[in-house]
Amino acid sequence: MYHLKELFPLYEWGGEPVAPYMFGAAGREHMEKYGTTADQFARIGWKNHKHSVNNPYAQFQDEYSLDDIKAARVVYEPLTKLQCSPTSDGSGAAVIASERFVDEHDLWDRAVEIAGQAMVTDTSDTFTDKSAITLVGSKMSALAARKAYDEAGMDASDVQVVELHDCFSTNELLTYEALGLAAEGEGGKLVDSGDNTYGGRWVVNPSGGLISKGHPLGATGLAQCSELTWQLRGQADKRQVENVTGALQHNIGLGGAAVVTVYRPAR
Repeated sequence: MYHLKELFPLYEWGGEPVAPYMFGAAGREHMEKYGTTADQFARIGWKNHKHSVNNPYAQFQDEYSLDDIKAARVVYEPLTKLQCSPTSDGSGAAVIASERFVDEHDLWDRAVEIAGQAMVTDTSDTFTDKSAITLVGSKMSALAARKAYDEAGMDASDVQVVELHDCFSTNELLTYEALGLAAEGEGGKLVDSGDNTYGGRWVVNPSGGLISKGHPLGATGLAQCSELTWQLRGQADKRQVENVTGALQHNIGLGGAAVVTVYRPAR
């Protein structure tokens, strides 16, 4: 992968699994540039495991203390095992219908609208920035978010719940900034404020995210879509976020594409 060729000169690789190496390196760069701490990344793992306790569809439904998260086996600094998504299997489905179908079957009270959606592939910046953060898709995600917001006529302030691609806790923090939940370099401040969980400005990964819900690759995006649909319908049971009028989905794959989708109740 050309991404690795670009990353090797930036951060030492000691034979660790490639994915945590790449996203761990991006986390290290964020720490060096902005003063982000390992504890802030660990708090994301703690949050997502805590959220998953209320998700009967999650692969793991165990709550851990912050000390547990930090004391778990190190995979690639600053990532410990409990900040990494597991090997998973699963399936998901979404039914996409036309407005005519919704009207003919009187489904308006439960229909969810895809208000905006964009896919962005690697840009030249991915390989010219000489940045681990860019190599793992941060700029792709930011551009996809801007396009999806523009199509929807909405922005981050118009959503209350977010399902994003937390393959590793470091990527969740980077994605806060890419999606406009936090300014560049201030993802750690969002964690410290509690604005990424219940009682805060947004609830991010109420499902438990990839870290705890699981990451069954091809089904991951459909699981995110399902969670946000339930949230918009008020059907998320103990995970329900209050007064949801807008929802945001983010998914990436390296080598490379990012997809961002904005949902709202059908009008």
